[in-house]
Amino acid sequence: MKTNLLYYGDNLKVLRERIDDESVDLVYIDPPFNSARDYFVIFKDRTGSDSQAQVEAFTDTWRWGTESEIVYRDLIRQPNGELRACIEALKTMLGTSPMMAYVVAMAIRLVEIHRVLKPTGSFYLHCDPTASHYLKILSDSVFGPPNFKNEIVWKRTSSHNDAKNKFADVTDTIFFYTKSSNYRFERIFVDYSDEYVEQYYRHIDAAGRRYCIDNLRSPSPRPNLTYDYKGYKPHPNGWSVSREKMEEMDRQGKLHFPASKEGRIRAKRYLDEMPGMPVGNLWDDIKPVQAQARERLGYPTQKPLALLRRILEASSNPDDVVLDAFCGCGTTVHAAHQLGRRWIGIDI
Repeated sequence: MKTNLLYYGDNLKVLRERIDDESVDLVYIDPPFNSARDYFVIFKDRTGSDSQAQVEAFTDTWRWGTESEIVYRDLIRQPNGELRACIEALKTMLGTSPMMAYVVAMAIRLVEIHRVLKPTGSFYLHCDPTASHYLKILSDSVFGPPNFKNEIVWKRTSSHNDAKNKFADVTDTIFFYTKSSNYRFERIFVDYSDEYVEQYYRHIDAAGRRYCIDNLRSPSPRPNLTYDYKGYKPHPNGWSVSREKMEEMDRQGKLHFPASKEGRIRAKRYLDEMPGMPVGNLWDDIKPVQAQARERLGYPTQKPLALLRRILEASSNPDDVVLDAFCGCGTTVHAAHQLGRRWIGIDI
């Protein structure tokens, strides 16, 4: 299978005809959200300002028709019993509505995405509240509930002044699934906030290095770790480190000795040796693509490069194959190329 290619066409056709079974390490998609809006690309003039020139990028409006009926019948013939039951239940509830047309279009593509993922692969689905609840149910039926890992909430904008009769919509959702329990994942860390540093790393040594002090108490009684060290008694549970490790930490200046022998030795944790704060499922530190940003292309639903880099760094390795089946202006393949991943993009 060839990589570092952009396919122009219907992603369902390309997935079925061009992408091999279990050949992709990571899939990220940012499909239309069924927002019932037309989206336009805004071009820039020679000064870098927005031009009056624009062209329709895509129409995010869905209607039930012959194609939807064909796809629906294809879905209820799938060997996946959970998916069949899910689709039939949604058809009973939604009928032949525009939302059901969107649901069947997405469901058949999720089936193909699952097929092309390696057993160690990961899948990220970017959506908003318009249809996220339906997409979650569909993804559960295709990937299996045990393979759901996270609902990531990305704060994509600040509060809107036009939200008069409800709370402003300022977040998107990214569902993270894996194909199996054997998958790649690398924790991502960010710098501690100034407030966190001031609160927890209050101590400064003679060299100007910040540190906090942490207990060396074993979490449970450990007779083999119960020993006196330089006249200091351990906790009844014992120390959390062996005597050899204690001596090594002492040589490195990483022990804090209390003034009284009645106190207990504590460990010094230096700020400059810590990896930072592990990223959780609330991503409020990545800003949207601003109007004057250098990376801004004028594409209406463009996502920031930093967002895709984070996903790729967490769930893929160099030379892995990354697929974006709704690649739009190409941020995913851009990030993949920067990070030394092989990539495939599909759009029409």
